[in-house]
Amino acid sequence: MSIASILAVREVDSPYAWFRLSMSLLISMIGGVGLWSVVVILPAVEADFNLARADASLPYTVTMIGFAVGGILMGKLADRYGIVVPLRFGAVALALGYGLSSQAETLWQFALLQGLLVGMLGSSASFGPVISDVTHWFQRRRGIAVAIGASGSYLAGTIWPPMVQYFVDAYGWRDTHMIIAGICLCTLLPLSAALRARTPTAPVPAPGTLSGTAAGGVQESYEGALPRPAVQGLLLVAGISCCVAMAMPQVHIVAYCGDLGYGTARGAEMLSLMLATGIVSRLLFGWIADRIGALPTLLLSSVMQGLSLLLFLPFTGLFSLYAVSALFGLAQGGIVPTYALIVRRVFPAAEAGTRVGLVLSATLLGMALGGWMSGKIYDMTLSYDAAFLNGVAWNLLNLGIALFLWYQLDGRRPARVAGAA
Repeated sequence: MSIASILAVREVDSPYAWFRLSMSLLISMIGGVGLWSVVVILPAVEADFNLARADASLPYTVTMIGFAVGGILMGKLADRYGIVVPLRFGAVALALGYGLSSQAETLWQFALLQGLLVGMLGSSASFGPVISDVTHWFQRRRGIAVAIGASGSYLAGTIWPPMVQYFVDAYGWRDTHMIIAGICLCTLLPLSAALRARTPTAPVPAPGTLSGTAAGGVQESYEGALPRPAVQGLLLVAGISCCVAMAMPQVHIVAYCGDLGYGTARGAEMLSLMLATGIVSRLLFGWIADRIGALPTLLLSSVMQGLSLLLFLPFTGLFSLYAVSALFGLAQGGIVPTYALIVRRVFPAAEAGTRVGLVLSATLLGMALGGWMSGKIYDMTLSYDAAFLNGVAWNLLNLGIALFLWYQLDGRRPARVAGAA
């Protein structure tokens, strides 16, 4: 049997579903450039426009806000028209955003183009909508599939920064933006064609088998104790709180290492190590979610993130910081993908794009809030100790929500075992 004939069977959990997942990962990795390029070119933009460091950071903040808002808009678009429409729209928006921003003459022009075209209408299409699309194509291995899809942003953070830096050093940031525009347009438009197949209908579980409390947490009908709007609201708060905690090391590890006398280069290496182990974490926790369920996996990852965050306080030696950074990456990567699994368990499949987009946008707002809040606490105390403790407090809020959801959705209802009366 040929590969073409195998991929022609486009059903849930089929070989085509795995092929589609690989294409989704590639799309997410390329489209994720919008999250990282603005960080790399910050010094060049600062020098070009003669800016203060705080002003030069504005495009990043605007991009993150645009990305968060765009995740909701693109999710709605995907729910109505399918994944291909937002992907192609996003590819064109990215090309226009990078092309036009390369000609910006003022900071506000640059920030507006970054926030609107690159963040809101561009890169956002390759994150939340892609993850929600993955959930439609997997049932038995939905946890690991979502984890793989969610790793695209971390892969983008691994691959794009050195590439962008090379082009900036060789050609300047403006020509680099033109190069990125060409890459996005020439790759994302053709790749989106691989996802044109219509969303399949998931098979209905056989009578007496696990449903709702199944290992993968798959449940197309919902009979939980909590109303759906309450679950959505709690997930939004959980998304903000986990990422306020997550932002402390990810946003400030470079500055923290500088304060300790190790230099910013060491901090950048620790950040890269966090992202690399974060990929491993997402895959590992995806595998775990398929076996114990999304909510227990969220609890486990939240506990590990809180503990690893605490370890930054006593361990301030250079090599111990490398070790704690790696541990933090291994802990935190499992949290965000579980939200998509919980959404698919509680909400109808037709709302997946919008609901997943809402929660993932909350996580991005949490990152933006956490980065700012940690910096503010440092300015007030001239130390990162209180900022780390603030992150732990927010992590405890996330853990409390996870425990409450687990009790309401799993703990109060006995599991139905195959063959039971």
